Parts: sequence; C-alpha cells; structure tokens
Amino acid sequence: QVQLVESGGGLVQPGGSLRLSCAASGSIFSPNVMGWFRQAPGKQRELVARITSGGSTFYADSVKGRFLISRDNAKNAIYLQMESLKPEDTAVYFCNLAFRGNTDWGQGTQVTVSS
Repeated sequence: QVQLVESGGGLVQPGGSLRLSCAASGSIFSPNVMGWFRQAPGKQRELVARITSGGSTFYADSVKGRFLISRDNAKNAIYLQMESLKPEDTAVYFCNLAFRGNTDWGQGTQVTVSS
C-alpha cells in the first residue's frame, strides 16, 4: 500500500505561480512512474505531467513551457512548478504512482486561478 499526500495548492491570480508537492510513503518499489493529473468541475481527469524514476518526463500540450515536473527519489517525492497560470488551469490536482500495473492516488489539492 502506498500513501500519497499532495500540498501547495491555493488561490493565485492569472499569470502567477504555484509549486505543488507530493510525498509518497509505504511500500514503494522502483522503477516507477509518478505523475500529476487534474480534474476540473464537470470534466474528466487528465494527465498533466509524469516522470519516471530515471527522470524522463512527459507533459500535456496544454502545460508545455509553463509547468516543470521534478522528483527526489531519496524522498519519494515529486513536485510541479507551475508558471504563467491561466484560469483554465483551475482544477483539483492529484498525484499518482504507477508500478507494474498498480496505481495509487492522493486525495488531491485545489488550485484556483482567478482575479
């Protein structure tokens, strides 16, 4: 069992920045893939970015050039630096960890971009 805890969400004005953190604990095996997803009201959950244990990254087109995902394997943590935030980035952001077909999710953190 893996526990994931997100933090760092909040209210920010358009054009602003936020940094999300996700700490994993429990039975963690490598190599794995950790990622950030988001879900806006009335919409499906979508992939934002993911990163492998080796540091390979993937970004959704909507966030390329604005968001940066990173990880600290020693701390079993990932981060999402979000820049130039837009109102359409408003959503609950979830962290997940995938290992050999099993996926664990955090509870999510709310990000609201509004003036």
